[in-house]
Amino acid sequence: MSSIGVLIADDEPVVRGALASLIDSYPSLELVAVASDATEAIHLARRHRPDVAVLDVKMPGGGGARAARRILASSPQTRVVALSAYADRDTVLEMIKAGASGYVVKGSPGGQIVETITRCANGESMLSVEITGEVLAELSHHLELEEREITGRRAQIERIRRVLDDGLLTPVFQPIVDLRSGDLVGVEALARFPDDLPGPEAWFASAESVGLRVELEVHAVRAAVAQLASVPAGAFLAVNLSPQTIGAVHGLDLLGLEHHGRLVIEITEHARVDDYSELDAVLERVRADGARLAVDDVGAGFASLRHILNLAPEFIKLDISLTRDIHVRRECVALAAALIALADELGASIVAEGIETREQLDALRRLGVRFGQGFYLARPGPLAAVSHTLGAVLRDAPLG
Repeated sequence: MSSIGVLIADDEPVVRGALASLIDSYPSLELVAVASDATEAIHLARRHRPDVAVLDVKMPGGGGARAARRILASSPQTRVVALSAYADRDTVLEMIKAGASGYVVKGSPGGQIVETITRCANGESMLSVEITGEVLAELSHHLELEEREITGRRAQIERIRRVLDDGLLTPVFQPIVDLRSGDLVGVEALARFPDDLPGPEAWFASAESVGLRVELEVHAVRAAVAQLASVPAGAFLAVNLSPQTIGAVHGLDLLGLEHHGRLVIEITEHARVDDYSELDAVLERVRADGARLAVDDVGAGFASLRHILNLAPEFIKLDISLTRDIHVRRECVALAAALIALADELGASIVAEGIETREQLDALRRLGVRFGQGFYLARPGPLAAVSHTLGAVLRDAPLG
């Protein structure tokens, strides 16, 4: 039986010497090369084609993992044994992923090292007893997490597909009203889903995580616009679209929408815009089709002014976080007043979202906010119900 050719690679001279002496003492083993770093080990392995390469995990030149990958690429028959002073799971897993079939800890008995080399040369896998349990536990944990992730993703896709295919998304509409006259000026379409997830935001976030947000947004907008004929005459229909969806469909023509100039596209303040010039080019086509633009959730974060200045919307919608304390916090009043002044300069209209109390309504009216929406005025519901009780609340709330 021919001897097993062994390459040793370790940056510590003492370790290299000890391993060389160990291998020389066994007739069944033959030391074919010795390296002090990963690069030298790769070069020598390509030249000598050893049966087994014993590689130090932490040596210079990229470490044992780099050496293992390169050696196995040029010499697939070589078996790799990882040698390290680090008996930890991360190191073991790194080497196993790189292709190591054996792993021993520095300081292990010579007989154990030789047995590992021999058994790996014969096609077996060997790990030191000190780390076998930890490695198996870690591998099991990784496989479990991977399986959970795959299962969870599959469930998300199936859930979104069920909504898309079975028509489980229902649009509801919240009135947008003139805060002085009580007249209906528009309605905002909001999506309602089954109870699988806690609210529309969770549904859209789930769809985004599996690459289906654009499809779900388009589906929601089409479901809303299908009811445009039932929106009271003279009122607009506001729908929510992310910049990504607007860019993906390249304008309203690919949405197949018949809106007759009554559509307002709301872009959330939270939506990230990587290239305003690219978005502007799409929005030019949208506006050429007769649609108008609103920036939603203004005041909720730092992107508001960038959106407003870059997109020049026809409507600026104050976020509920600003409306909520408009009657008790001076800073909210100051910010709202600044946004009202900015809207006047740009020729835009302010819409206050989230009006839930008479005090909020009075504060907004004193500031000169023209339009608003919220539970105090009317809750979202079917189109048939949106205008029944609108005027009463405002007619009974004279400006004070």
